[in-house]
Amino acid sequence: MAKKGLGKGLGAIFGEDVIKESQEESIKGKTTEKTEENGRELMVKLALIEPNHEQPRKDFNEEQLGELAESIKRYGILQPLLVQKKGSFYELIAGERRWRAAKIAGLKEVPVVLREYSRQETMEIALIENVQREDLNPIEEALAYQQLVKEFNLTQEEIAVRVAKNRATITNSMRLLKLDEQIQKMLIQNLITSGHARALLSLENKALQLKAAKLILDGRLSVRETEKLVKRLVKEASSEKDEKKEKIRDEAMEIIYQNLEERMKSIMGTKVSIHNKDKNKGRIEIEYYSKAELERLVEMIESIR
Repeated sequence: MAKKGLGKGLGAIFGEDVIKESQEESIKGKTTEKTEENGRELMVKLALIEPNHEQPRKDFNEEQLGELAESIKRYGILQPLLVQKKGSFYELIAGERRWRAAKIAGLKEVPVVLREYSRQETMEIALIENVQREDLNPIEEALAYQQLVKEFNLTQEEIAVRVAKNRATITNSMRLLKLDEQIQKMLIQNLITSGHARALLSLENKALQLKAAKLILDGRLSVRETEKLVKRLVKEASSEKDEKKEKIRDEAMEIIYQNLEERMKSIMGTKVSIHNKDKNKGRIEIEYYSKAELERLVEMIESIR
């Protein structure tokens, strides 16, 4: 089945005439006989509708649902839910927030538009609805994009076209999944913003990410202040990394010098010490314990020439 305007908004999905018709009928309190044809609107018992388990949105604000339920009690559902037939029930494709609020409001039936979609199209439409209305938190949105990539092999460019965003937005969104899980939870709970989170991505070390996140919360830092903090932490981490590398190199050289000392001791038959001043300079000490041993060592060195 060919996709029709998935990136052009929900009007392209429902049809502008259907939405307009639904709004007029809901406000006037009229009902119209409708057939259960694909793309047509009909009234369906709420108990026969089940949510889509692959819906990208997982978190629903109870207070906002209550407010929507009060609006539905007064004006009805102004925009029908989008569903598809699944055996003896209807699977919800778009409009779960309205479906939940309708249950709170005590409705028995709700207006729906019946369509048939593939699994991929179902996911895309659910994602489009939530993204356009900014209903998803940043992590839910990123996970939805990731699922489209993994399950349907869509490129970020293809996803961008479908949700009417630029590719950089999709890329930046998915990068948030690289953050430590505790920081992702902070983002979900609105303790930090996406701007804070993107700044933290410059810290590759997750322990540093958590350290910075704590400083953000404790100091109530702005995004700009967070960016400055991250730059300082990156610089400190780089300096510590260089110091660590130098320490490792020094330890490695120490092992090499010890090995050389043992080799020279074996050859010369006495204790030999190597003193390194820097990577290019140093001195070698050869010990002797008698005049005869000194003469022996001199003869050995002269024989090398």
